[in-house]
Amino acid sequence: MAHQNDPAVIQRLMRTKGRWAIVGLSNNEWRAAYDVSLTVRDKLGMDIIPINQAGVDVHGEKGYKSLADIPADQQPIDVVECFVNSQRVGAVVDQAIAVGAKAVWLQLGVIDEDAAQRAKDAGLDVVMDECPDRVIHRTGL
Repeated sequence: MAHQNDPAVIQRLMRTKGRWAIVGLSNNEWRAAYDVSLTVRDKLGMDIIPINQAGVDVHGEKGYKSLADIPADQQPIDVVECFVNSQRVGAVVDQAIAVGAKAVWLQLGVIDEDAAQRAKDAGLDVVMDECPDRVIHRTGL
């Protein structure tokens, strides 16, 4: 059965202050992750951790190359937001499960039913094919 987003889960994740690791966040201002991460940090009040191939800092926040590189003092991760393509997101979801994240959020157009099911089976909340900016515009959150 195809994953269906639960509006209550989306609202809870967006309203509960926490730490979001944003996979695919770089300093490329033309990428969606750049602006959406500012929304998550500045409008929703979340702590953000950039995850990118170079491990560079973004928006003045310390960056890491992988979820496994995030130090223990920045754990647990409440949400792993995924700005990677659908073919790569399964590996990110598996990493999120391995580090004990509480939820995964797959951005617009990022769909992997098998990965979503693995996350659910591991007890994580799952949001797929959705964007916090879009939720804010739609609901006025």
